[in-house]
Amino acid sequence: MGIVNVTPDSFSDGGRYLDPGVAIEHGEELISLGADVVDVGGESTRPGAQPVTADEELRRVIPVVSGLAALPSVVVSIDTTKAAVAASALDAGASIVNDVSAGRFDPEILSVVADAGAGYIAMHMFGEPRTMQSAPRYNDVVGEVGAFLAERIDAARCAGIAEDACMADPGIGFGKTPGHSLTLLAALPRLVQLVDAPILVGASRKSFIGAFLGLDVNDRDEATLATTVWAFENGAAMVRVHDVRSASRAVRLLAVMGAASSEVAA
Repeated sequence: MGIVNVTPDSFSDGGRYLDPGVAIEHGEELISLGADVVDVGGESTRPGAQPVTADEELRRVIPVVSGLAALPSVVVSIDTTKAAVAASALDAGASIVNDVSAGRFDPEILSVVADAGAGYIAMHMFGEPRTMQSAPRYNDVVGEVGAFLAERIDAARCAGIAEDACMADPGIGFGKTPGHSLTLLAALPRLVQLVDAPILVGASRKSFIGAFLGLDVNDRDEATLATTVWAFENGAAMVRVHDVRSASRAVRLLAVMGAASSEVAA
């Protein structure tokens, strides 16, 4: 999953793709580099981010969603927590809703997705963007995140979203300390067992990488690649990344190596 942030304030690339034409070109480039899905977002969810109105979010994302969806074989997801934005984006050609609130902020979003027969990604977040990094605490971060995701996936299916149309995202960096994020990555096999849905990992350029390696946000792609390889080797079904080129190449080689390992074992 490649990232297209149509925002002025996203933590990594805020302001770079505000122009719809530039954003569409970037999305098309991500597809050419190997992205299977292009995720378009019009509201920053970085720590401390301020909310935007549905009208402003729609103004930012709909031209980009419709432009990308018109291209051959491009799968578009809309990164939103608002039912109205999800509905308009699905009408414009998106086929997946990526909801960082897992339906908690606007419960109507679940029925919107169900009615459209679309895919749905539920993410775990401690609190909401403005407060999520205010001393997040867990007794068992893996168990608690897993239980939350299992419950929200169940809610999505009860709302009518198809069983095979759901994914779950542990929300690396969303209301987690660097230690929490590292623990979730380290325990991915357990998380996969706890949640009856494919797991999406979004660790790209996140602050925990900077905390452990002392790297600026735009100097974290090599470290992000390590999380990509780790995620797929430990049961994740998809990763959400800024640097699609290196992630795609790494995944292709992992597939080749996996096939070779199977032949050797046989």
